[in-house]
Amino acid sequence: MVGNTDGMTNNVYSNGITEEKLDELRGLLGKADGDPLRIVGVGAGAWGSVFLAMLQDSYGHLREKVQIRIWRRAGRSVDRATAEHLFEVINSREDVLRRLLRRCAYLKYVEARLGDRTLHADEILKDGFCLNMIDTPLCPLKVVTNLQEAVWDADIVVNGLPSTDTREVFEEINRYWKERITVPVIISLAKGIETELEPEPRIITPTQMINRATGVPIENILYLGGPNIASEIYNMEYANARICGSEKWRKPLARFLRQPHFIVWDNGDLVTHEVMGGLKNVYAIGAGMIAALTNESATSKSVYFAHCTSEMIFITHLLAKEPERLAGPLLADTYVTLLKGRNAWYGQKLAKGELSLDMGDSIKGKGTIQGVSAVKAFYELLGQSHLSVLHPEENKPVAPVELCPILKTLYKILITREFPSQIILQALRDETMNDPRERIEIAQSHVFYRPSLLGQ
Repeated sequence: MVGNTDGMTNNVYSNGITEEKLDELRGLLGKADGDPLRIVGVGAGAWGSVFLAMLQDSYGHLREKVQIRIWRRAGRSVDRATAEHLFEVINSREDVLRRLLRRCAYLKYVEARLGDRTLHADEILKDGFCLNMIDTPLCPLKVVTNLQEAVWDADIVVNGLPSTDTREVFEEINRYWKERITVPVIISLAKGIETELEPEPRIITPTQMINRATGVPIENILYLGGPNIASEIYNMEYANARICGSEKWRKPLARFLRQPHFIVWDNGDLVTHEVMGGLKNVYAIGAGMIAALTNESATSKSVYFAHCTSEMIFITHLLAKEPERLAGPLLADTYVTLLKGRNAWYGQKLAKGELSLDMGDSIKGKGTIQGVSAVKAFYELLGQSHLSVLHPEENKPVAPVELCPILKTLYKILITREFPSQIILQALRDETMNDPRERIEIAQSHVFYRPSLLGQ
């Protein structure tokens, strides 16, 4: 009985803290009693779905104070093989099986397993199954397939879209916000970038796309990222992240999002953290290729890691005024992406011939491989001749990309398709390649920072 009483006390305490955090955020957003805080996820990929599911698990029981829902496009069907695998997952988890039986939802999965009906992605998401993460059942979610219905009165919008879809969807959202009186808060989870070459070369990040598309002030738009694998976070593995943006919102949101297993810090450097989140995806694809082509050789992978991190440090010095502050977060995010991220997986599959570039960068069961568009964006940006740096051996000015041989090679494999994946080994083993230490020294010994590249 003592143990049970302690458990009840801890739950009451935890619920009290949860409600306090919710009340603080409601107060900042000017919510009156009886008017629930409306949180909407836009996009239902793995991380977007997990993020909303964590909020539902934490705050969903406070129905009078908060409403949590997620939007995804209707019409995406679940193929027979995925339906069969989903059925196996359901029957391997007693808690999930019981939940579906209670909801009278089990029969449709039986019928899909037998091929007697077709399931749809929005339909299974309501039961807690994300199409990009079938092996990790989530809590049931309120799913809306009409974008206007989902967002028109939202107080907080979570952008779970790939960067390549962000601009288009938020331009549509803006049409539904024309008569809004209050300004929403937007949290972007997207890790990808675009390059704009005119009138001056610069990177465009998802938060900037949202600002342009909607007119929502940049102080109300934040970025959240970290060294996280979505399925592991939902399975309560310890993780951390940073929410970046204006102090007005990042600090209360960090408290609101923080959980015992998911520690959220805050930082004011919005755009640079966002760009770094896209940069690591570039080199993760190459890491996957190296792993596949060398039969997981630890030596080859470590050589690649030395060269790719030196290129990342080199690029960081161009983009950030104080790049040393980004070293820890950038390396942590890179490490987890190389270990288990979808971009490294994609590189492996390409090198093994199990995927082809003709299949595009949206892969069934994985979602969008954002490193592909990031390779193109960084190559085009750093290929601008007027950004020239001094070549250490040739002693002449060259575009920065000329000192990034891995980035150049990935561009020729993925974008221009001049070479097969195997060419990355040649780039790595080229005996004329400079010691990675030299690349770092070049960056550290020159006035490298180019604020115009981030539009600053």
